[in-house]
Amino acid sequence: MAAPRILYLHGFCSSPASWKARLLGEHLGTAGLGDRFACPLLSPVPLAAIATAEALLASREAPTTLVGSSLGGYYASWLAEKHDLRAVLINPAVMAPVLLAGLVGTHTNFHTGETFEFTREHVEQLCALETPAVTPSRYLLLVETGDEVLDYRQAVARYAGSRQSILQGGDHSFTRFPDLIPQIIEFCGL
Repeated sequence: MAAPRILYLHGFCSSPASWKARLLGEHLGTAGLGDRFACPLLSPVPLAAIATAEALLASREAPTTLVGSSLGGYYASWLAEKHDLRAVLINPAVMAPVLLAGLVGTHTNFHTGETFEFTREHVEQLCALETPAVTPSRYLLLVETGDEVLDYRQAVARYAGSRQSILQGGDHSFTRFPDLIPQIIEFCGL
């Protein structure tokens, strides 16, 4: 069997250049595991983002653990349930359709500078990706109580019974991410 790998899914307006994606990729590279890490640039169009992730999942025979941050955590839940995978969720956007319905309009990617329109149709696509139920044993939930974008308690309730690290303070960027890289790597089987 091929060695385990990680597929990192970034959040809304983000990219593979996000500090968490870069830090995890660099850490794995230093440990000689760089070839086991993938972080694609996800389209702002939800169904296109899912198609990109599914193409990467289909292209490899290795067992994969998803790592999703914010909107990437929402996607990771849907993919984990559909494809029987494990997932690490970092400050996940549990109520993504509700949250992003308030963000319809023009946005600029934080890293690429690309502008794009986020539309009502995109919100409907997020609704279609709603996971009715989750299997707690497949998740590691990492949240900080100081998240100014999302209510961490929604994630704690949604993933009740899963392995959880609830850290006081912090913010939506998940400030203690570097400290939890070993826990993520262990959960992913690397």
